[in-house]
Amino acid sequence: MDAASRGRVRRSVAADGAAQTAARPATAKGGNSIIFVEQSCTAPSDKRGGPQVSRAADGLGENGAPGRPGPHPPRAMNIYQTQLRSDEIDALAHREMVGGLWDEIGQLQFDFMRARGLLPGDRLLDVGCGALRGGVHFVRYLDPGRYCGLDLNASLIEAGKRELAAAGLDGRGASLLVDDAFDVSRFGCRFEWALAVSVFTHLPMNQIVRCLAEVKKVLAPGGRLFASYFEAPASAHLAPLRHPPADIVTRYDADPYHQSADELAALAHFAGMTMERIGAWNHPRGQRMLAFAAG
Repeated sequence: MDAASRGRVRRSVAADGAAQTAARPATAKGGNSIIFVEQSCTAPSDKRGGPQVSRAADGLGENGAPGRPGPHPPRAMNIYQTQLRSDEIDALAHREMVGGLWDEIGQLQFDFMRARGLLPGDRLLDVGCGALRGGVHFVRYLDPGRYCGLDLNASLIEAGKRELAAAGLDGRGASLLVDDAFDVSRFGCRFEWALAVSVFTHLPMNQIVRCLAEVKKVLAPGGRLFASYFEAPASAHLAPLRHPPADIVTRYDADPYHQSADELAALAHFAGMTMERIGAWNHPRGQRMLAFAAG
Protein backbone atom coordinates (compact mmCIF):
# COMPACT_ATOMS: atom_id res chain seq x y z
CA MET A 1 0.00 0.00 0.00
CA ASP A 2 1.45 3.42 -0.95
CA ALA A 3 1.68 6.38 1.43
CA ALA A 4 -1.48 7.99 0.10
CA SER A 5 -3.45 4.80 0.61
CA ARG A 6 -2.17 4.39 4.13
CA GLY A 7 -3.24 7.94 4.86
CA ARG A 8 -6.76 7.22 3.63
CA VAL A 9 -7.32 4.28 5.96
CA ARG A 10 -5.24 5.27 8.99
CA ARG A 11 -7.93 7.62 10.21
CA SER A 12 -10.49 4.83 10.52
CA VAL A 13 -8.54 2.49 12.79
CA ALA A 14 -10.12 1.81 16.18
CA ALA A 15 -13.68 3.09 15.93
CA ASP A 16 -14.80 0.23 13.65
CA GLY A 17 -17.99 -0.18 11.71
CA ALA A 18 -20.25 1.38 9.14
CA ALA A 19 -21.94 4.69 8.45
CA GLN A 20 -24.48 6.18 6.07
CA THR A 21 -24.00 7.64 2.58
CA ALA A 22 -26.47 9.18 0.18
CA ALA A 23 -25.72 6.95 -2.82
CA ARG A 24 -28.45 4.61 -4.04
CA PRO A 25 -27.47 1.18 -5.38
CA ALA A 26 -28.05 -0.34 -8.76
CA THR A 27 -28.45 -4.11 -8.87
CA ALA A 28 -26.52 -6.89 -10.52
CA LYS A 29 -26.29 -10.63 -9.97
CA GLY A 30 -23.17 -12.73 -10.05
CA GLY A 31 -22.29 -16.36 -9.27
CA ASN A 32 -23.92 -18.00 -6.29
CA SER A 33 -24.11 -14.73 -4.39
CA ILE A 34 -26.51 -11.85 -4.93
CA ILE A 35 -24.31 -8.79 -5.30
CA PHE A 36 -25.81 -5.32 -5.57
CA VAL A 37 -23.24 -2.84 -6.80
CA GLU A 38 -23.59 0.93 -6.62
CA GLN A 39 -21.61 3.46 -8.57
CA SER A 40 -18.36 4.51 -6.98
CA CYS A 41 -18.81 7.42 -4.61
CA THR A 42 -15.41 8.93 -3.96
CA ALA A 43 -14.73 11.44 -1.24
CA PRO A 44 -14.30 15.14 -2.00
CA SER A 45 -10.68 16.19 -2.04
CA ASP A 46 -9.10 18.74 0.25
CA LYS A 47 -6.44 21.20 -0.89
CA ARG A 48 -3.74 18.54 -0.56
CA GLY A 49 -5.55 16.23 -2.96
CA GLY A 50 -6.61 13.55 -0.45
CA PRO A 51 -10.04 12.62 0.82
CA GLN A 52 -11.53 15.18 3.18
CA VAL A 53 -11.67 12.97 6.28
CA SER A 54 -11.31 14.19 9.84
CA ARG A 55 -8.40 12.63 11.69
CA ALA A 56 -10.40 13.07 14.86
CA ALA A 57 -13.47 11.29 13.53
CA ASP A 58 -12.67 8.14 15.46
CA GLY A 59 -10.85 9.72 18.39
CA LEU A 60 -7.38 9.05 16.98
CA GLY A 61 -4.54 11.34 16.04
CA GLU A 62 -2.35 11.14 12.97
CA ASN A 63 -0.22 8.29 14.32
CA GLY A 64 -3.01 6.36 15.99
CA ALA A 65 -2.67 8.17 19.32
CA PRO A 66 -5.86 8.96 21.24
CA GLY A 67 -7.39 12.24 20.14
CA ARG A 68 -7.86 15.19 22.47
CA PRO A 69 -11.47 15.61 23.60
CA GLY A 70 -12.78 19.02 22.68
CA PRO A 71 -16.12 20.80 22.84
CA HIS A 72 -16.28 21.50 19.10
CA PRO A 73 -15.14 18.48 17.05
CA PRO A 74 -14.59 19.01 13.32
CA ARG A 75 -17.62 18.21 11.18
CA ALA A 76 -16.16 16.19 8.31
CA MET A 77 -17.42 13.28 6.26
CA ASN A 78 -17.18 9.77 7.63
CA ILE A 79 -14.32 7.60 6.41
CA TYR A 80 -16.78 4.89 5.36
CA GLN A 81 -18.04 7.04 2.51
CA THR A 82 -14.66 6.60 0.84
CA GLN A 83 -14.48 3.97 -1.89
CA LEU A 84 -11.30 1.93 -1.98
CA ARG A 85 -9.56 1.30 -5.29
CA SER A 86 -9.01 -2.25 -6.51
CA ASP A 87 -5.28 -2.08 -5.83
CA GLU A 88 -5.96 -0.90 -2.27
CA ILE A 89 -8.23 -3.89 -1.72
CA ASP A 90 -5.48 -6.15 -3.08
CA ALA A 91 -3.17 -4.61 -0.47
CA LEU A 92 -5.78 -5.39 2.25
CA ALA A 93 -6.46 -1.71 2.97
CA HIS A 94 -10.05 -2.68 3.75
CA ARG A 95 -8.91 -4.50 6.87
CA GLU A 96 -7.61 -1.24 8.30
CA MET A 97 -10.53 0.79 7.00
CA VAL A 98 -12.97 -1.25 9.12
CA GLY A 99 -10.83 -0.73 12.20
CA GLY A 100 -8.05 -3.31 12.09
CA LEU A 101 -7.87 -6.21 14.57
CA TRP A 102 -9.14 -8.30 11.69
CA ASP A 103 -8.65 -11.74 13.19
CA GLU A 104 -9.44 -10.79 16.79
CA ILE A 105 -12.74 -8.99 16.26
CA GLY A 106 -13.86 -11.37 13.51
CA GLN A 107 -13.39 -14.32 15.86
CA LEU A 108 -15.01 -12.39 18.72
CA GLN A 109 -18.19 -11.86 16.69
CA PHE A 110 -18.37 -15.52 15.77
CA ASP A 111 -17.74 -16.76 19.32
CA PHE A 112 -20.38 -14.38 20.69
CA MET A 113 -23.06 -15.58 18.30
CA ARG A 114 -22.21 -19.25 18.83
CA ALA A 115 -22.52 -18.74 22.58
CA ARG A 116 -25.95 -17.17 22.02
CA GLY A 117 -27.16 -20.23 20.17
CA LEU A 118 -26.40 -19.71 16.46
CA LEU A 119 -26.75 -23.05 14.62
CA PRO A 120 -25.56 -23.99 11.12
CA GLY A 121 -29.11 -24.15 9.77
CA ASP A 122 -30.07 -20.68 11.06
CA ARG A 123 -30.22 -17.58 8.90
CA LEU A 124 -27.97 -14.69 9.96
CA LEU A 125 -28.28 -11.06 8.86
CA ASP A 126 -25.02 -9.11 9.20
CA VAL A 127 -25.90 -5.39 9.23
CA GLY A 128 -22.94 -3.21 8.32
CA CYS A 129 -20.98 -6.30 7.31
CA GLY A 130 -18.15 -4.25 5.81
CA ALA A 131 -15.47 -6.46 4.24
CA LEU A 132 -16.74 -9.54 6.13
CA ARG A 133 -14.35 -9.43 9.08
CA GLY A 134 -16.91 -11.54 10.93
CA GLY A 135 -18.67 -12.73 7.80
CA VAL A 136 -15.85 -15.05 6.73
CA HIS A 137 -16.29 -16.99 9.98
CA PHE A 138 -20.07 -17.11 9.64
CA VAL A 139 -20.06 -18.20 5.99
CA ARG A 140 -17.67 -21.03 6.85
CA TYR A 141 -19.90 -22.22 9.73
CA LEU A 142 -23.43 -21.75 8.42
CA ASP A 143 -25.11 -24.00 5.88
CA PRO A 144 -24.80 -22.68 2.30
CA GLY A 145 -27.07 -19.74 1.55
CA ARG A 146 -27.76 -18.90 5.21
CA TYR A 147 -25.56 -15.77 5.53
CA CYS A 148 -26.71 -12.34 4.31
CA GLY A 149 -24.60 -9.20 4.68
CA LEU A 150 -25.50 -5.58 3.98
CA ASP A 151 -23.27 -2.52 3.80
CA LEU A 152 -23.46 0.92 2.20
CA ASN A 153 -19.91 0.82 0.82
CA ALA A 154 -19.62 -1.02 -2.50
CA SER A 155 -15.83 -1.28 -2.28
CA LEU A 156 -16.04 -3.02 1.10
CA ILE A 157 -18.56 -5.49 -0.32
CA GLU A 158 -16.13 -6.14 -3.18
CA ALA A 159 -13.36 -6.66 -0.62
CA GLY A 160 -15.61 -9.10 1.22
CA LYS A 161 -16.13 -11.10 -1.97
CA ARG A 162 -12.37 -11.33 -2.36
CA GLU A 163 -11.95 -12.38 1.27
CA LEU A 164 -14.46 -15.18 0.71
CA ALA A 165 -12.66 -16.29 -2.45
CA ALA A 166 -9.29 -16.27 -0.69
CA ALA A 167 -10.76 -18.47 2.05
CA GLY A 168 -12.30 -20.86 -0.49
CA LEU A 169 -15.81 -19.85 0.53
CA ASP A 170 -17.06 -18.07 -2.57
CA GLY A 171 -19.25 -21.04 -3.55
CA ARG A 172 -21.27 -21.14 -0.32
CA GLY A 173 -24.03 -18.84 -1.48
CA ALA A 174 -23.45 -15.79 0.70
CA SER A 175 -25.83 -12.98 -0.26
CA LEU A 176 -24.41 -9.46 -0.14
CA LEU A 177 -26.23 -6.15 -0.64
CA VAL A 178 -25.07 -2.59 -1.08
CA ASP A 179 -27.75 -0.37 0.42
CA ASP A 180 -27.72 3.00 2.18
CA ALA A 181 -31.11 2.76 3.92
CA PHE A 182 -30.97 -0.58 5.78
CA ASP A 183 -33.51 -2.03 3.33
CA VAL A 184 -32.88 -5.59 4.45
CA SER A 185 -36.27 -6.71 3.11
CA ARG A 186 -34.52 -6.93 -0.26
CA PHE A 187 -33.02 -10.25 0.83
CA GLY A 188 -36.52 -11.74 0.64
CA CYS A 189 -36.27 -13.93 3.75
CA ARG A 190 -36.58 -13.88 7.53
CA PHE A 191 -33.75 -14.30 10.00
CA GLU A 192 -33.40 -16.03 13.34
CA TRP A 193 -30.44 -13.80 14.12
CA ALA A 194 -29.13 -10.36 13.16
CA LEU A 195 -25.88 -8.69 14.15
CA ALA A 196 -24.69 -5.08 13.92
CA VAL A 197 -21.14 -4.70 15.25
CA SER A 198 -19.67 -1.19 15.22
CA VAL A 199 -22.68 0.23 13.37
CA PHE A 200 -24.52 2.27 16.00
CA THR A 201 -21.15 3.73 16.97
CA HIS A 202 -21.23 5.65 13.66
CA LEU A 203 -24.92 6.56 13.44
CA PRO A 204 -27.00 9.49 14.74
CA MET A 205 -30.09 8.42 16.62
CA ASN A 206 -32.57 8.88 13.77
CA GLN A 207 -30.57 6.44 11.65
CA ILE A 208 -30.50 3.93 14.51
CA VAL A 209 -34.30 4.05 14.58
CA ARG A 210 -34.37 3.41 10.82
CA CYS A 211 -32.03 0.46 11.23
CA LEU A 212 -34.13 -1.05 14.02
CA ALA A 213 -37.41 -0.53 12.16
CA GLU A 214 -36.08 -2.16 8.99
CA VAL A 215 -34.51 -5.12 10.81
CA LYS A 216 -37.73 -5.71 12.75
CA LYS A 217 -39.51 -6.38 9.45
CA VAL A 218 -37.30 -9.39 8.67
CA LEU A 219 -36.83 -11.05 12.06
CA ALA A 220 -38.41 -14.48 12.35
CA PRO A 221 -40.66 -15.12 15.37
CA GLY A 222 -38.35 -15.10 18.37
CA GLY A 223 -35.53 -13.60 16.32
CA ARG A 224 -33.06 -11.20 17.88
CA LEU A 225 -30.72 -8.43 16.79
CA PHE A 226 -27.48 -7.91 18.68
CA ALA A 227 -25.85 -4.49 18.31
CA SER A 228 -22.71 -3.01 19.84
CA TYR A 229 -22.38 0.58 21.02
CA PHE A 230 -20.22 2.97 23.03
CA GLU A 231 -21.99 3.42 26.34
CA ALA A 232 -22.61 6.78 28.02
CA PRO A 233 -23.23 6.90 31.80
CA ALA A 234 -26.39 8.98 31.39
CA SER A 235 -28.73 10.26 28.70
CA ALA A 236 -27.86 13.52 26.92
CA HIS A 237 -24.22 13.14 27.99
CA LEU A 238 -22.88 16.07 25.98
CA ALA A 239 -19.23 15.94 27.08
CA PRO A 240 -16.73 13.76 25.20
CA LEU A 241 -16.06 10.34 26.68
CA ARG A 242 -12.89 8.25 26.64
CA HIS A 243 -13.43 4.49 26.59
CA PRO A 244 -10.85 2.09 28.01
CA PRO A 245 -8.89 0.02 27.23
CA ALA A 246 -8.16 1.67 23.85
CA ASP A 247 -9.03 5.24 24.91
CA ILE A 248 -11.41 5.81 22.01
CA VAL A 249 -12.98 9.28 22.30
CA THR A 250 -16.71 9.47 21.54
CA ARG A 251 -19.20 12.32 21.45
CA TYR A 252 -22.93 12.77 21.73
CA ASP A 253 -23.35 14.47 18.37
CA ALA A 254 -20.32 13.49 16.28
CA ASP A 255 -18.88 10.24 14.96
CA PRO A 256 -17.98 8.04 16.77
CA TYR A 257 -21.13 8.42 18.87
CA HIS A 258 -22.00 7.36 22.39
CA GLN A 259 -25.47 6.73 23.79
CA SER A 260 -26.90 5.62 27.11
CA ALA A 261 -28.74 2.33 27.41
CA ASP A 262 -31.89 4.29 28.31
CA GLU A 263 -31.64 6.32 25.11
CA LEU A 264 -31.28 3.17 23.02
CA ALA A 265 -34.21 1.56 24.83
CA ALA A 266 -36.29 4.60 23.86
CA LEU A 267 -35.19 4.29 20.23
CA ALA A 268 -36.13 0.62 20.30
CA HIS A 269 -39.58 1.59 21.55
CA PHE A 270 -39.99 4.08 18.69
CA ALA A 271 -39.16 1.26 16.25
CA GLY A 272 -41.59 -1.19 17.88
CA MET A 273 -38.89 -3.29 19.54
CA THR A 274 -37.77 -4.18 23.05
CA MET A 275 -34.18 -3.96 24.28
CA GLU A 276 -32.03 -5.86 26.76
CA ARG A 277 -28.64 -4.59 27.90
CA ILE A 278 -26.00 -7.32 27.78
CA GLY A 279 -23.03 -5.08 28.59
CA ALA A 280 -19.38 -6.14 28.28
CA TRP A 281 -18.57 -8.86 25.74
CA ASN A 282 -14.75 -8.67 25.65
CA HIS A 283 -14.59 -6.11 22.86
CA PRO A 284 -10.98 -4.83 22.75
CA ARG A 285 -12.08 -1.21 22.35
CA GLY A 286 -14.70 -1.13 25.06
CA GLN A 287 -17.90 -1.41 23.05
CA ARG A 288 -20.90 -2.83 24.91
CA MET A 289 -23.64 -5.10 23.56
CA LEU A 290 -27.44 -4.89 23.38
CA ALA A 291 -30.13 -7.36 22.30
CA PHE A 292 -33.31 -6.27 20.48
CA ALA A 293 -36.48 -8.22 19.78
CA ALA A 294 -39.79 -7.38 18.14
CA GLY A 295 -42.09 -5.75 20.68
